[in-house]
Amino acid sequence: MATSAMGNEGNQLRSERIAGGILPRVLNSFDMVAIFVAIVLFASNGAVVAGGAGPSAYVYWILGFITFLIPGAIVTGQMGLMFPGEGSIYVWTHKAFGSFMGFFAGFCAWWPGILVMIATSDTVVSLLQQINASWLTEPWQQGVVILAVLAFSLVLSVLRFRVTQNLVNVIFVAYGGAILLVGLAGLLALFGGHSAHVDYAAHNWLPVPATYTFYGTVILALLGIEVPLNMGVEITNTRSITRYLLWGSAVVMAGYLLTTFGVMQAVTPVSAQGSPSAIAQAVTSGFGGAGSVLGLLVNIIFIGFFLFNTTVYNYSFGRLLFVSGLDRRMPAIISKVNANKVPWMAVLVQTIIAAVFTVIAFILAPYALNAGLKPADLSTIIYDILQAAVTVIWCVSMVILFVDVIVIRYKYQDAFTRVKLAPTWVFYLCAVFGLIASAVGVYVTFTGPWTSLVTSAQWVLWIGGIGLLSLIVGVLLYFVGQFTAGRQQADDQEIIAEVTGSAE
Repeated sequence: MATSAMGNEGNQLRSERIAGGILPRVLNSFDMVAIFVAIVLFASNGAVVAGGAGPSAYVYWILGFITFLIPGAIVTGQMGLMFPGEGSIYVWTHKAFGSFMGFFAGFCAWWPGILVMIATSDTVVSLLQQINASWLTEPWQQGVVILAVLAFSLVLSVLRFRVTQNLVNVIFVAYGGAILLVGLAGLLALFGGHSAHVDYAAHNWLPVPATYTFYGTVILALLGIEVPLNMGVEITNTRSITRYLLWGSAVVMAGYLLTTFGVMQAVTPVSAQGSPSAIAQAVTSGFGGAGSVLGLLVNIIFIGFFLFNTTVYNYSFGRLLFVSGLDRRMPAIISKVNANKVPWMAVLVQTIIAAVFTVIAFILAPYALNAGLKPADLSTIIYDILQAAVTVIWCVSMVILFVDVIVIRYKYQDAFTRVKLAPTWVFYLCAVFGLIASAVGVYVTFTGPWTSLVTSAQWVLWIGGIGLLSLIVGVLLYFVGQFTAGRQQADDQEIIAEVTGSAE
């Protein structure tokens, strides 16, 4: 017989009981939309798909929205309303499959966030180079800037959450304005008679085998749907869950279509459209005499966005470590909160891990390894391989999410029905679409090297090896945590006192 989710105390995590009493409720619907967009909408992906797929880019985006973004939003909304605790997929998978799979899914969702923080920091480097190509040409210089961005994110992430989120919201609005400028640049180029000479023949709108890989690119660009609910107990009203998924998805869809359109219409030559720098170039070209100033402005806004975007990754993924500590799946100290009631230790640990990888990839390895490559090339190889490996792991977490909803539908039928967002058949359809799309994301990552500096065989070997090793580490961390928890028993009040420092 089905049980009620609310009444199944035997399957309730300690973090579900006590996290809400430790962290303040500060996030409203607008905050959640801003976080969602910061996690999912990387405007440069619009340029990459536009340059590679041509007019069929629009078809690939729409396919991605229908088969991944929308199904993911529906499933996430259902899970979030049923179990609005801190930790999103960590909690939901625990409900579906138990403690081991819950921790494993949480690890697969958390680990990519660490290296994505490096990616967003490195994007700041790329944007600075767009302003002046002679800046930051050496890997060690890039590494220093990345470390500075990570440190900036650490500082912002441990401030009073309301203060940090207000700053993120301001940047979100500016980012939206910059994307609108890119779309407007496309319109001006179109109606001004100086648009790029893109071949819009009917056959170029259809996906063909040579461009199938861009469906995978679109799926990878849409990862992160569930991340805002890592902060489930910090939301002021549960209605914000469905609101952020609805409006956030709309903003993401509009943002990607606008950037794709703007780049495709305004950037010349057409061969330059696949570069992330094409975003600012579209504005520079589309606005005529004012283009150089507006293009620089867009570049500066994007730099600000990725500075704060790194912060959003830091504090949102830190919540996964926080709840793991509360549940004694990780060392208890990792759940420490500061005077601002922010999990500062989790954020610090993440920042240190990201900094270590940055030092290895950009400062030590390029100059210490004798691989017959220039330091800059070796740094690029290491960076791309690490990012691709964690992308695969992130897709694995999404596979688990789409399976979760079906299992939970059977285990918690009463609770599922009370908050059901759609007919039951819709959830099955979402699960099928989501599983296929996630699998394609994994496949494309393996089959399409992100750099020409390595062979396909080397690419597969390195990504597969790092991915497998990461998953093994996740499994080992679970059993180490179980062993530690068995030796350190404590009740809820003792843990709350320890986390907040009131026991000292």
